[in-house]
Amino acid sequence: MSDPSTGTAPAAHLLETVCAIIATDGLDAVTVREVATTAGVSIGAVQHHFRTKDEMLLAAFRQVVESTETRVAAVEFSDDVRMNLSAILRELLPLDATRTREAKVYVAFAARASTAPALAEVQSGMLASVTNQLADAFVVAAARAGAKPSKAEARREAELLLAVTDGLTFDAVTRGGRPDARRLGALLDAYLARVLGE
Repeated sequence: MSDPSTGTAPAAHLLETVCAIIATDGLDAVTVREVATTAGVSIGAVQHHFRTKDEMLLAAFRQVVESTETRVAAVEFSDDVRMNLSAILRELLPLDATRTREAKVYVAFAARASTAPALAEVQSGMLASVTNQLADAFVVAAARAGAKPSKAEARREAELLLAVTDGLTFDAVTRGGRPDARRLGALLDAYLARVLGE
């Protein structure tokens, strides 16, 4: 799948290929040669966009993070705080094929981020973005209930919710097989009910 005018493959196609390899075989399976073979292009076509494997991996992680952030940012708040929180967090859980693939890629990169500063920076940015969205949902809920919203408390609750969701995601993608979307949704709902005192 190369551009006839330049003989190169679109970068987006190559990054999709990288993510597919990671989701199936893990980070260590990604090489310039493997990406070229899987994408059906030459090694030179891959190197036209990414000089090294590390550049390619960083770009792939950014793509997954941007996709997740876009979905989270698109969540529209209603009057129901539980629905708002659930909608945000469900974008992070492996509840369908797209989110399962992204979750597998995210978990693989999150592990590598502990020793790779560039990956850690991307991960940190995403976590901050999602935490802010969750905190906003808590502040809106407090204001609608007539309480004075505390940003510090809202942020703490948001961080806890995100940690629980990350744990559910990690558990789901490391068990092997297809994640049980119904189970994940039920566990998330149970935790939200506990947090919100329902």
